[in-house]
Amino acid sequence: MKGFNKYREQVAYLFFGVLTTMVNWVVFTFLIHLGISIVVSNAVSWIVAVIVAFFTNRWWVFKSTVTGFKGVLNEGFAFLGSRILTGILELGLVPAIVLIGLDGFIFSTSGLDAKILVSVAVVIGNYFISKFWIFKPK
Repeated sequence: MKGFNKYREQVAYLFFGVLTTMVNWVVFTFLIHLGISIVVSNAVSWIVAVIVAFFTNRWWVFKSTVTGFKGVLNEGFAFLGSRILTGILELGLVPAIVLIGLDGFIFSTSGLDAKILVSVAVVIGNYFISKFWIFKPK
């Protein structure tokens, strides 16, 4: 278990990052199959994923010790702000990548391959933002 403890945070982030990404993709796919546009489906799936990510990162990945309403609220706003920045990238990049031709049909869902590519880059960037800015030890 010594090796696991050394990488516990990264393993937990990877696990919950994959879980959050799957939530994002499932919501996206569900909405696309309801006939909702790629842009709206992408935005709604992102909002749901951010909510899941905040709580999993706070409780299980970075084990935040911040207490009190104001402290948690500040942490939440910092998290939301960082996710808005990477979310804007995601909202713009998925349709842009589809527009330039990466519009395959994975699981019969148009645009999901572009969504997967962008999601991987966003997960990596979000780890570093969370670790070194939002949930850094106080």
